[in-house]
Amino acid sequence: MGGSAPTAVDRRPSTRRSAVLLALRYYAAELRRNRAVAVPGLLLPALGTIGTNYVAPLIVAQLAGTLSTGAGLSAATVLPAVLWFVGVLLGAEVLWRIGIHCLNRTDGRGIEHLYVVGMNELLAKDTAFFHENFAGSLTKRVLSFASRFEDFVDTLTFGVLANLVPLLFASVVLWRYDPLLVVVLIGMLVVSGGLITPLIRRRQQLVDRREAAIARVAGHVADSLMNMDTVRAFAAEDGEVAEHRSRVLHQRRASILSWDYGNLRIDTVVAVMAVLTNVFGLLIAVGLGGGRLGVEALVVTFIYYLGACRIMFEFNQIYRRLESSLTEAAQFAELLLDPPTVLDPPSPEPLRAAGADVRFERVDFGYPGGQPLFRGLDLALPSGSKVGFVGRSGGGKSTLARLLLRLMDVDGGRILIGGQDIARLRQADLRSLIAYVPQDPAMFHRTLRDNIAFGRPGATDAEVRRAAQAAHVTEFADALPDGFDTLVGERGVKLSGGQRQRVAVARAILRDAPILLLDEATSALDSESEVLIQQALWQLMEGRTALVVAHRLSTVARMDQLVVLDHGRVVEQGTHAELIESDGAYARLWRHQSGGFLDDPAMAAVAG
Repeated sequence: MGGSAPTAVDRRPSTRRSAVLLALRYYAAELRRNRAVAVPGLLLPALGTIGTNYVAPLIVAQLAGTLSTGAGLSAATVLPAVLWFVGVLLGAEVLWRIGIHCLNRTDGRGIEHLYVVGMNELLAKDTAFFHENFAGSLTKRVLSFASRFEDFVDTLTFGVLANLVPLLFASVVLWRYDPLLVVVLIGMLVVSGGLITPLIRRRQQLVDRREAAIARVAGHVADSLMNMDTVRAFAAEDGEVAEHRSRVLHQRRASILSWDYGNLRIDTVVAVMAVLTNVFGLLIAVGLGGGRLGVEALVVTFIYYLGACRIMFEFNQIYRRLESSLTEAAQFAELLLDPPTVLDPPSPEPLRAAGADVRFERVDFGYPGGQPLFRGLDLALPSGSKVGFVGRSGGGKSTLARLLLRLMDVDGGRILIGGQDIARLRQADLRSLIAYVPQDPAMFHRTLRDNIAFGRPGATDAEVRRAAQAAHVTEFADALPDGFDTLVGERGVKLSGGQRQRVAVARAILRDAPILLLDEATSALDSESEVLIQQALWQLMEGRTALVVAHRLSTVARMDQLVVLDHGRVVEQGTHAELIESDGAYARLWRHQSGGFLDDPAMAAVAG
């Protein structure tokens, strides 16, 4: 029998390891990319530490050894040692200053580039990815992915290399006195590492739970803040506070568990091993000092062993800092383990100026985990035509719009624009052909001008204003405190629904694309706003291929052609007059529609 498929629990450790390794590869790539400053930044502090903590004490030990032999305290004996001592300390400080100078540039350049890399990776994700993840959690993850690079590099510099490189120097010096000194020191370090490593691995589960709890808190905060109007409207402040308190409590418990494990389990073992190592070092140093070696060996051995014990005791702290930085970076890297499914072709076709007709050829599509929606859908929309898509909710109208934008890929068949398969085009080239106006237009927390110019970056102020006039935006923009320089607030909260729709139309006008895609662009507006926007939309549709998704039939009655969809099937197609005369599904919808919406109680029996 074949092995069973791994469960989510089985996959979790493997996923975490893969994410940590991916984060390490990103960080290592940054060090390679900036190696001109990274190499001196990583190594010079370690050399400075050698000078301060190892060479300077060695000079003192040599002086003590000289004096212990009965040499007089004279300038000839002391002055050279003092000069060397001062020179070593000053040289070590110079190395530190240069190293920190290079390290600052390594951190700054790496963080800058990782911010860009993280944003690029998110922008490449499929639309469904953003429906399944909190915006706040994604924000925290991508920012931590970049900012934690500084913690990683600093820990690698000051925690790892600044200890290991001096330890290598100490081993060389101690070997000159007696190899046994090195064997005992390295042996105790290895034994300590062997005892600590299993404890650290067991603690990783606690760290994962802590980081997941932190992400849940961040996600809930962002979710509440982005929906504050709804929270206020339903007087749900107490409930949100209670939920926040519960999540923060869970985070606190998870954090303390991971911290206590490190303090009471790992650090306790380290403390015992550090004491034993110091004792062994002292005994060996005394034995050697009282034997064939002198005071110099006693002082050097004691100081070097004491420094090595500090490294041993700091091992857990160093690991925790590396662990924390890599765990947070891996929270983002884990999102990159599943590559996006909507990708540019390896060899994309260039756009051809071959009209703006749209064809769906034998299109199959179904949402993951659901029944197929489209099976062999065929639909041809001539260039310059105005086509309305109507039908009950769930019929596939908005799905067609998303497929045309290639926010999702078809399961079978193909979609063509101007005779070109959209899957063979770069996504940016495809979307440059389409001006999109959704039911709930996205507004950025930027100025009114910036929101309109988003349709065509680089547009002049005059072009932006002409588009605004055509969409009736100037009728309210000029009355705003700062006119077109007014910040519209997060999601455009400072604008009404009708005003946001006018801005979206202005954005589409400015884009000046050959295909216009309207997805319920006027369904939620009051009559006055709808009249103004309808006027702007009809002007915008002139000379363009227009695909208009609507529940309100009066919105599309004047279209060149109407397509009635029901559960992914085209049940009728024709002009308004033709469909009314045929007395089919559309005619029944027209007669039964109340208030312009299709989801009336009577609709259940209409499109059967």
